[in-house]
Amino acid sequence: MLKFVILLGVQIHLKQLFMNFKTLVLLLSTVSTALIGGLFYAYSCSVIPGLARLSDASFLQAMQSINRAILNPLFFISFMGTLIILPISVLFFREQTMVFYLLLAATLFYFGGVFLVTIIGNVPLNNLLDGADLGKLGATELTALREKFESSWNLFHRIRTIASFICIVLVAYAAILSRDA
Repeated sequence: MLKFVILLGVQIHLKQLFMNFKTLVLLLSTVSTALIGGLFYAYSCSVIPGLARLSDASFLQAMQSINRAILNPLFFISFMGTLIILPISVLFFREQTMVFYLLLAATLFYFGGVFLVTIIGNVPLNNLLDGADLGKLGATELTALREKFESSWNLFHRIRTIASFICIVLVAYAAILSRDA
């Protein structure tokens, strides 16, 4: 009998630890998704309109500088971390049907609408711009480079910003529903 009570106590304790870990993973999923979405939103509200006011040379120089500066560990942890932690949340909440599907939808939106759009759309344009020696380009070439870069880059950015917003809503709603079960 004592063995049974001890085993039951250990089993309950392990279940509580797992539940706390599940909650932590969902919290981290929510925060990381919101951080990336917030970054894109803030960029859309402030940086893009500010850059649009600059001359071609200043715009291209600023974008080169921003694109180089964002390649840092803090950005990579949140950007790639979200790509990793969202699917983990999906696995942890597979027994809560609605939460599972919300997290699955958020994961798919993040992968397709944020990650792939960034990798297939924004990054090649950033690389194109990074390879340009702006100091050696004339006014006509600077204008042509800006025209090739700006509208496409902004379109891809709008897509990933909207996808990020959808992800935040889905993950936040999943977190709220997870507490009810």
